Amino acid sequence: MSQAGTFLGIDLGTSEVKLLLIDGEGAVVGRAASPLTVSRPRPLWSEQDPADWAAAMTNAVAQLRAAAPQAFSRLRGIGLSGQMHGAVLLDAQDRVLRPAILWNDGRSHAECEALTAAAPRLHEIAGNLAMPGFTAPKLLWVRAHEPELFDRVRTVLLPKDHLRLLLTGDKVSDPSDAAGTLWLDVARRDWSDELLAATGLTRAHMPRLVESNAPSGVLRAELAAAWGVADDVVVAGGAGDNAASAIGIGATAPGAGFVSMGTSGVLFVVNDRFRPNPASAVHAFCHALPRRWHQMSVMLTAASALRWFCQLGGTTEAALLEEIEALPPEDLAAAPLFLPYLAGERTPHNDPFATGAFHGLTHETRRAHAGYAVLEGVAFGMADGLAALRAAGTAVDRLSIVGGGARSGFWAQLMANALGVEILRHADADAGGALGAARLGRMAAGAGIDESCPPPPITDRHTPSPARQAVLARRLAVFRASYAPLRALPPIRP
Repeated sequence: MSQAGTFLGIDLGTSEVKLLLIDGEGAVVGRAASPLTVSRPRPLWSEQDPADWAAAMTNAVAQLRAAAPQAFSRLRGIGLSGQMHGAVLLDAQDRVLRPAILWNDGRSHAECEALTAAAPRLHEIAGNLAMPGFTAPKLLWVRAHEPELFDRVRTVLLPKDHLRLLLTGDKVSDPSDAAGTLWLDVARRDWSDELLAATGLTRAHMPRLVESNAPSGVLRAELAAAWGVADDVVVAGGAGDNAASAIGIGATAPGAGFVSMGTSGVLFVVNDRFRPNPASAVHAFCHALPRRWHQMSVMLTAASALRWFCQLGGTTEAALLEEIEALPPEDLAAAPLFLPYLAGERTPHNDPFATGAFHGLTHETRRAHAGYAVLEGVAFGMADGLAALRAAGTAVDRLSIVGGGARSGFWAQLMANALGVEILRHADADAGGALGAARLGRMAAGAGIDESCPPPPITDRHTPSPARQAVLARRLAVFRASYAPLRALPPIRP
């Protein structure tokens, strides 16, 4: 059933704020984006100024209004998607106290041990290991290293929920995003007083929770007037970026899954119940629909490794992929190996100190060979994640691919060969969380789940090649054997 009006998805990523506008039948009618940068003032640190998120959102909205003015004027609902785990700290007047500490920040490694000791039931309640990327250890770090600032904290928000505060004036989050804080009782989909107390916080510091597809508030009157839209535009609870991507790709039934190739890499599978297995560094979170959960493996560097290498090699992604695709099979079999740990790693190593490395460089190595190694290294990291999911009891034989990396058919085929599963590419697959957020906004405005979440049309299928699988299996064995010796070496950083 179609709905009158249009629905906006706002996806706050690490590298950009992306907007997607859909109509009442779910078709995309407008897009816009505005870039972001990351500050790394010290080793292991990763921060952004929330004011930059607001400016990027405002800029993207202006672009979208200019490109699709009539469609935008019919706006009825907004959904939010965002990078998870970031800590936005507000004082009693809701002023931001410091730059947001992001998901890929590794400074709180010592605090992870302290949190695990202070909360003996952490794994049982939160369903996950304490890792520096999560929000709770970040607050312990702030308490230890910035105590005067910690004493002024009155509210802790996740990144997308800070945008919500600007949009609606309400402090609200949802279970899918909140599950990545280590403060949520994931089975009950509610804050855990026990886990909050372990970091010196209470429920009063937390936003209220609503389900991702439920209303969380309405657009502020002054913004509605400035945007030229109705004064009753509903804002949905929204979701963490991966759960939102699942909504966008139609992964709502148990067993459905996808691989996301954005700044980070994620392998996501839907469950009908809470199935934690922290021993293998697998994440168990709430999904963006009621009575749904999911498991996922996470690698901290995915498509961002390709961007990094292109900057290093003085080329573009399109030009490098063309060079790589021209390589003969024998060159691929003899290419160097790449460990993609440019920002540490989560699954399966849980090692914030892990670093990237090339293995097997020779005089014959050319840019295309090293570029292929980067693509393959990310695929091998995903293979490690799939092995961890399978060890946790999850069966997978088909995955959709989403995110910026989904634009490359070559990479999709490489992923199919490395993982040994069928990989599906869909129309608008690079929309990811923005499409899912728009769909959540549509549901909050009254649409049903089934009509809002169909899988986008499949554009192509990539099935594993037995010949390439045999070659990759040998290279994967060397890849896996390379991590432990490198970890044993003294760090290069001072």
